[in-house]
Amino acid sequence: MFSPRRLWARTGVLTLLLLPLSALFAALSGLRRLAYRRGWLASVAVGVPVIVVGNITAGGSGKTPLTIWLVNRLRAQGHRPGVVSRGYGGSAQACVEVSAGSSPAEVGDEPLLIHVKTNAPVMVGRDRAAAARALLARHPEVDAIVSDDGLQHYRLRRDIELAVIDAASGLGNGWPLPAGPLREPESRLGSVDAVIQVVRGAARPRAIEGAWRVDYNAGQAWRLRAPHEKKPLNGLPRHDWLAATGIGRPQGFFDMLEARGIRFSPRAFADHHAFRPQDLPADGAVLMTEKDAVKCMAFAGADWWAVELDVVPEAGFVHWLGERLERLLSKQAATAETAGAPPNDRTRI
Repeated sequence: MFSPRRLWARTGVLTLLLLPLSALFAALSGLRRLAYRRGWLASVAVGVPVIVVGNITAGGSGKTPLTIWLVNRLRAQGHRPGVVSRGYGGSAQACVEVSAGSSPAEVGDEPLLIHVKTNAPVMVGRDRAAAARALLARHPEVDAIVSDDGLQHYRLRRDIELAVIDAASGLGNGWPLPAGPLREPESRLGSVDAVIQVVRGAARPRAIEGAWRVDYNAGQAWRLRAPHEKKPLNGLPRHDWLAATGIGRPQGFFDMLEARGIRFSPRAFADHHAFRPQDLPADGAVLMTEKDAVKCMAFAGADWWAVELDVVPEAGFVHWLGERLERLLSKQAATAETAGAPPNDRTRI
């Protein structure tokens, strides 16, 4: 079966054949960046700090788990973050707010997972600036917005850019789409506020100057039919598990299970796969990611379990990010006070 990820891992004959299309893609995306940089196209400020968690490669770098960690950290510190997302894989055309009962077929699996894991307001929309405005109109208490993906969505003005790179796959063969995985040139990493290198399982960190390390480890597991029933992985029955997943880089999930000594057979589906009952054995013992689990709740077998992800950033990154966020939020509060309005009154901004 053809796999873009395999194509993008090296330079081969097909890569060379696709280079003319890559040159066109690079030229058009570069022109678009220039248009925003010169002001020919206008970006939109929404009145609260915006943090973009994105990447310069196509798919599978680990943006959404970092978004969940960031939103939960902001909430734990007393802030009231909201999230905007493209809702990739969902059918929603206009701005739609995500609820616990939303269909992943409409809003996308990642936005639904973010809402379930954080209880923060989440708005999906193809135009992230419009989604941010819709979110603030419905939730005026929100004091910061986190954009899950959207590093290339320059219409939404941002205050902090976090670029996520997977340690195992890195930047692939280094070519632009479609010959390689790059949405933007490697030089783009020099203009973001921080580069985050995600390390899963036994993957070795790459030598990326100035990058912060964040480890993703397999955490507890919960039963799909009884989500409040949680067990450590080593407390599960010693089955020959079927590890099934439809994420951008399935090997990352399998590596984390191997690191925990789980015995399993792997089965990988396409990213954002819309799971159906016939895809997995109803009477089997199945392990999956939480992103996959939100699409399987309605028909889960009795022994299907979702594996939580423990996100562990290095201390230096946590300290750096905390200082940046406090400066941004303090500046916002001071601006609102000077204007004679409470911090959440967007009519004065």
